[in-house]
Amino acid sequence: MKLYYAPGACSLAPHIVLEEGGFTYESETVDLRGGKQTGTGKDFNQINAKGYVPALLLDDGQLLTEGPAINQYLADRVPEKKLAPANGTMERYRLQEWLTFLGTELHKSFSPLFNPTASDDWKNASSEALNRRLEYIAKQLTGKQFLVGDHFTIADAYLFTILGWGQYVNLDIGKWPVLKEYHGRIFMRPAVQAALKAEGLIPSA
Repeated sequence: MKLYYAPGACSLAPHIVLEEGGFTYESETVDLRGGKQTGTGKDFNQINAKGYVPALLLDDGQLLTEGPAINQYLADRVPEKKLAPANGTMERYRLQEWLTFLGTELHKSFSPLFNPTASDDWKNASSEALNRRLEYIAKQLTGKQFLVGDHFTIADAYLFTILGWGQYVNLDIGKWPVLKEYHGRIFMRPAVQAALKAEGLIPSA
């Protein structure tokens, strides 16, 4: 398999999942701002017509896109890692509930803050929405180690990734001590460290 990613983008979540799952894989960067060239000089639009990451090239030549789909595909390949509850269980639907919330309510609320053409009104509205969403997540995490059940899951990889964006848009997650503690704890997982080092987001030893 090969993961196409941009450092620190939402593709960090499947990068973490690949490491957590112990997969053998390749990875290649995509310059989303500079003509969408890959690290080997290919036109990423010719690989993924959507033009954004993540994209996972499977061993049979198929391309899988969209983070939640990629992460569930990977989790289902290594059920012993418990990265996702079993299909058909209520716990799996709870996982999908979180993945949907994170993608549509949290992830997308960050988009205007990274958009230099977004109006101040739009950015202010997005910031207010983010504060409400993060307050909700903080309450849900109170007294818990992970979002779903007693194990690290793909939902945690996604939330960790999104929380990390706060540093780039002047959003201090320290306002919610439970989120700051959660992010710091997930940060210390060996698989998370490996993915961050591979993307050049923290120094390699």
